[in-house]
Amino acid sequence: MPTPVFANFKDMQDAIVFDGECVLCSGFFHFMLARDKAQRFRFATAQSPFGQRLYRELGLPTQDFETNLVIVNGRVHQRLDAFAAAMKNLPGGWPVLSLCRFLPGWIKDPLYHSIARNRYKIFGRTQTCMVPDPALRARFLPEGF
Repeated sequence: MPTPVFANFKDMQDAIVFDGECVLCSGFFHFMLARDKAQRFRFATAQSPFGQRLYRELGLPTQDFETNLVIVNGRVHQRLDAFAAAMKNLPGGWPVLSLCRFLPGWIKDPLYHSIARNRYKIFGRTQTCMVPDPALRARFLPEGF
């Protein structure tokens, strides 16, 4: 079940908050960016002031990010449910991947946590920040939201 967003986020456009240092998480961002032709989602890194605030308000770690967050229709989704929520809102055949949300928690949570704990070892960590062009920068959430 998705976590309800606090009142100040209820009218916010759908968004994806990802670990900007994690190669896997950044790959997810690029995957979504390429397929979200309707530009439904905006983006923020977990390291940004917006990301830090959101993680703090949700009681999540603000240094070692255990999950990407996907906000759809004013609700925050975490872990594999975040992936499912993002896939459900893409065109074409991608929504079929949203069916992973129906996996029982005893399967999907340990699977997700094992990947999340080892993501830097498996996929790596970036040492530099991406510098978005103006068009891409417009898709990022403002820092002061």
